[in-house]
Parts: sequence; C-alpha cells; structure tokens
Amino acid sequence: RQALEEMRALYERNQADVSEAKAGRMDLIFLIRFRHCCLLRNQRCLLAYLYDRLLRIRALRWEYGSVLPNTIQFHMSAEEVEWFNRYKKSLATYMRSVGGEEGLDLTQDIKPPKSLYIEVRCLRDHGEFEVDDGTTILLKKNSQHFLPRWKCEQLIRQGVLEHVLS
Repeated sequence: RQALEEMRALYERNQADVSEAKAGRMDLIFLIRFRHCCLLRNQRCLLAYLYDRLLRIRALRWEYGSVLPNTIQFHMSAEEVEWFNRYKKSLATYMRSVGGEEGLDLTQDIKPPKSLYIEVRCLRDHGEFEVDDGTTILLKKNSQHFLPRWKCEQLIRQGVLEHVLS
C-alpha cells in the first residue's frame, strides 16, 4: 500500500510538471524522466512480489490439497482466494483428463516412494478408513497401522496421520 501511495504521488507530480513543461519549462524534463523511472521500478517490484505470492499459493495447493486451513486463508486477499480456487479447478480438470476413466491424482506422490506400504500413527480420531481390498480400519488416536502409502499420504499432509520411521 505504501508503494502504491508513493506511485500515486509520483504520478500526480509528474502530471503537474508535464503541463508546465509543455508551457515551456524544459528544465523539468529530467525530473519527469527520473520520476517515471521510479514509477517503473516500483511497478516491477510490485509485480515481482505478486508473482512470488502466486507461486506460494500454487505450492499450497500441492502441499495442503484442495482445502486450505483457515489460518492460511485468513492471510490471503479475496483475489488470491479466487485465484487459488480457479487453479484448483484447473488442476482437477487436468487430472481427470489424464490417466483413464478415474483420472490421475498428481498430488499423491510429491516425492518418489521408497516402499509401497508405510507405518503410520494416528494423531487424532478420524473414524473409519477403507483400504483398496475393502477392509475398513478404525483410525483412533495413537493407533498404528501399516497402510498403502498412496492411500494415506493426503491424511499425513492434513495432520491426521504421521509417518512412523523405524
């Protein structure tokens, strides 16, 4: 906001000096050019800042999934939340279009897995959890299970499970 206020003030001073320069005061040309360069620099800095925030918001989709925690969403502007939702929908559309009928969830394995099954500990009560073979596991606080990595990776990111390293 300070940068925008500074840019507004520089622009207004330039407008006043341009009208005087048109009237014949050629000594103001260098000052007008200097202010214009300052405006362009501030514009580049603001665009770099906004681009960095968009990259971080995009990374949040891959880290947290399609629903952001309220603590993170609280620090985002309405436009950033809208951009996140559009990116989320675009990514979901793409993932449905590849990988056959069910699609392909690209967010599952961010890092290549070392093993297909991992040991996990439940950090809070979550309820029933169904595995591919149809068995149902009750995820209660402090219980440990040996589960397929791809089935529980999302729950690990959400903080329901933690990977137990032996």
